[in-house]
Amino acid sequence: MSTNGQSQSNARPSRWRRIFWIVVGAVILTWFGNALFPDLAYLGKDRVAVVRIEGPILDSQQTINDLQAFSGNPRVPAIVLRIDSPGGGVAPSQEIYNAVKRLRNTYHKTVITSMGTVAASGGYYIAVASDRILANPGTLTGSIGVIMQLANFETLLKKIGVQNIVIKSGRFKDIASPFRPMTDEDRRLLQLVMDDVHQQFIEAVAEGRSLEVADVEQLADGRVFSGKQAKDLLLIDDLGDLQDAIRLAGDLTGIEGEPLIVEPAKRFSFRQLFSFFPLGQAGSLVGHTSWMPLMYLMML
Repeated sequence: MSTNGQSQSNARPSRWRRIFWIVVGAVILTWFGNALFPDLAYLGKDRVAVVRIEGPILDSQQTINDLQAFSGNPRVPAIVLRIDSPGGGVAPSQEIYNAVKRLRNTYHKTVITSMGTVAASGGYYIAVASDRILANPGTLTGSIGVIMQLANFETLLKKIGVQNIVIKSGRFKDIASPFRPMTDEDRRLLQLVMDDVHQQFIEAVAEGRSLEVADVEQLADGRVFSGKQAKDLLLIDDLGDLQDAIRLAGDLTGIEGEPLIVEPAKRFSFRQLFSFFPLGQAGSLVGHTSWMPLMYLMML
């Protein structure tokens, strides 16, 4: 009897130890599962993607890649563009604009724009490609226009005794050169380019906001508006923050409750690293204007 009693008492701790380690193992597996596969519990559920466009728009490729990453995902029916940008280069702004239109027309995604502190000029150009635009009451937006800033060093070069020598194949090959005065004909030709690019902006706004071209032309003199003013002028749809935009995206695509959010995987970038230094973004912008002078940019 004593032997049987002793074996039973030894079995109890052994059984409890097994239960303890099973529980510990389950907790560890759950923790690792959540860490490695955070969306595992939400498989099969629709969600809203948030793609951020922040700072001067100097290049379009990363944003286009981010948008493209969600284009073929059936579990992402809606994308929110969070725009906090004063604009930038004409070409990259237009490329992102076209990518947003493809999301809507080719991949049938709902795209909502949420404006942050500023979404002006090229930032606003991109926004008009979306289904709906929301802004904070104090968001700076508008600045519908195009600018080209050029410097002239001719007087400085004369003072220091430096002569600029140009060999060219056509009379306008050195147009906008900083080493000679701009002629009236130079200015006329550049103004024609500016007017054409400006008209492209006006037509994009008119199409995206379902407005008459003549009505947009009245606002397209480079002026900026608050979010509240922009709503009154029909340049945006409503006032609201990022969370309001996410909820709207969920409502428009039939997502019940608070939508789950997914963002593009962040990649390391030396440009982002240097943007943390003082004047980092401003310095980058100055560096780009020498070879990309045509800008959809709000100047402050």
